[in-house]
Amino acid sequence: MSADVLDRAPDDRVQVLDPDGEVVAPDLLPDLDDAELVEMYRDMRFARRFDERMISLQRQGRLGTYSSLAGQEGAQVGSTYALADTDTLFYQYREHGALVARGLPWEYLLYWMGYERGNAALADVNVFPLNISIAAHIPHAVGWSWAAKRDGDEQVGVVHFGDGATSEGDFHEAMNFAGVFDTPTVFVCNNNQWAISVPRERQTASATIAQKANAYGFDGVQVDGMDPLATYVVTKAARERALDPAEDEPRPTLLEAVQYRFGAHTTADDPEVYRDEAEVEEWRDRDPLARFGAFLWDRGLLDQERLDAMNEAIDDELADIVDRAEDVAADPTDLFADVYAESTDELDAQREYLTDLRGRHGDDALLDE
Repeated sequence: MSADVLDRAPDDRVQVLDPDGEVVAPDLLPDLDDAELVEMYRDMRFARRFDERMISLQRQGRLGTYSSLAGQEGAQVGSTYALADTDTLFYQYREHGALVARGLPWEYLLYWMGYERGNAALADVNVFPLNISIAAHIPHAVGWSWAAKRDGDEQVGVVHFGDGATSEGDFHEAMNFAGVFDTPTVFVCNNNQWAISVPRERQTASATIAQKANAYGFDGVQVDGMDPLATYVVTKAARERALDPAEDEPRPTLLEAVQYRFGAHTTADDPEVYRDEAEVEEWRDRDPLARFGAFLWDRGLLDQERLDAMNEAIDDELADIVDRAEDVAADPTDLFADVYAESTDELDAQREYLTDLRGRHGDDALLDE
């Protein structure tokens, strides 16, 4: 099945479930047991609820600018479930669902609250620090993958990015390097139709994003990103190829996960300015949670009682990690901690100046507007 699912035209979109949760490709149904299917759905619900909670916290002034994932849970969670825990994830700033599938360290919230050290905990679950500058992390992912290959490690680098990233030089340089050095890299383009306010059709003249891989000597596959089972199947096949390719078969693969961002680009954005609400509602009919939920319900793996219990457990867990994050006290001297590997005289002087100010005036006075 691995070869079949990847060996297709770039516009031959892979789909397992239709928008109503009906199986349309029985031969592609992944070999997941009932418990794994329910856990995948639970992580998707957790990601959606996490999203809602973070937006609420931002509106209350308890969190910084935040990027919403709603509508993209299928690609993020489905693709991550197809990986080994030892595979390393690289992501942009919207793939919170991928982190949920990796256990979501509670410290992750600290990053969005302004603490850079919130990124550090991600290393414990084999995730590189969150990247803000568009596409800048993609060459890092390829470099890591190349190193894994040279060391003989059975590990794959999986890098997430948006459709807007494909217009950046870093994307093309990384793709070229991956092709030339045959790195075990899985590129996951989360094509959510909008790069902030720039629509997909103005981002590239290519008929698909998947076909861009052809220029670099490896395969590109388009998948229904709102179908978690389809993204699971395609990612699993790409991972298997990356680690054990057939003769003359390239290791890297580009996956174009076609999906939609239901909400704003970030909490600082107003999507009503540049897109039609009718378009949003049309895509909501393909909601990955509703689709996968209908599939599980039909198989007797989900009912109202189980769903209520799941939601309650999710809310309890979210409340706990928010409480833990908000219980962390800020230390202004952390600003100086990682500027350089070794501190400089000028940096030491700035730290001492801040310490003196706090001692003479107190933090409350310095924070008083």
